[in-house]
Amino acid sequence: MSKVDVTPKQRHDGGVLELESPCRVCGSRDGVPIPAGRACAVCGWPVGEYLDPELPRPRVDVVYYLRFGDRVKIGTTFNPRQRFAGLPHDEVLAFERGDRATERHRHLEFADDRLGTSEWFALTPRLRAHVEALAANRDPWHLHARWLADALRGIS
Repeated sequence: MSKVDVTPKQRHDGGVLELESPCRVCGSRDGVPIPAGRACAVCGWPVGEYLDPELPRPRVDVVYYLRFGDRVKIGTTFNPRQRFAGLPHDEVLAFERGDRATERHRHLEFADDRLGTSEWFALTPRLRAHVEALAANRDPWHLHARWLADALRGIS
């Protein structure tokens, strides 16, 4: 299967249309026209493409950045919604693809900002700039949905 490219231009120039039913991958009702029909505007999943509910979801490891007050938790998970249910936080700042190795690298990169020995870091200008570059004005959940849809199609 090929990757469906849904560009920000398609999402914001009036090309967004309401899907007849929620996307099978991310639940969004926003769609965009593509050469083969329509696709989800959030994750790019083609409307009508079969998704076997019996198959397990692919594992998509992410490093997450959660803000709680003036500090940020840098952690990793493959199930963000479940993980965040048990963590105090005000907002999800960003995701980046990666596993424990990427998380360790970020902990070392921002070691000067670390609060004690925890995974919490002070929200310094340097850390804020890193998070803003990762987020690039995109909803982190939409980015995660895109990665999940790509994994379901066998695209890395």
